[in-house]
Amino acid sequence: HVQLVESGGGSVQAGGSLTLSCTPSGYTYSPYCVGWIRQAPGKEREGVAAIDSDGDKKYTDSVKGRFTISRDNDKKTVFLQMNSLKAEDTAMYYCAIQGGVYCSNGPSSLLLRLARRTWGQGTQGTV
Repeated sequence: HVQLVESGGGSVQAGGSLTLSCTPSGYTYSPYCVGWIRQAPGKEREGVAAIDSDGDKKYTDSVKGRFTISRDNDKKTVFLQMNSLKAEDTAMYYCAIQGGVYCSNGPSSLLLRLARRTWGQGTQGTV
């Protein structure tokens, strides 16, 4: 049973920073794509950043240069460092993992309705 435990959301002023973390457990996927999606009120879900089992990182255009995804290989924890935050970054952020695939479609890979997809419960980020 795959689980994703998220933490790190909160409220920050524009220009500030937040760090999200996600610790997946209960999976033995190889390859895999893991990362973050977000959904703002009244908007569609959006893939934000993803990293695959080979360490390849992908970002949506609106966060390039501001957000950084990284992974602690020992603990499998995935981090999203969000800098220079803007009001439009306000959203519920969900950690997600796709088993058996790389992030071939960038962060949008996490939105695909594949058999081995799991999402976390979400953490709110408000700017």
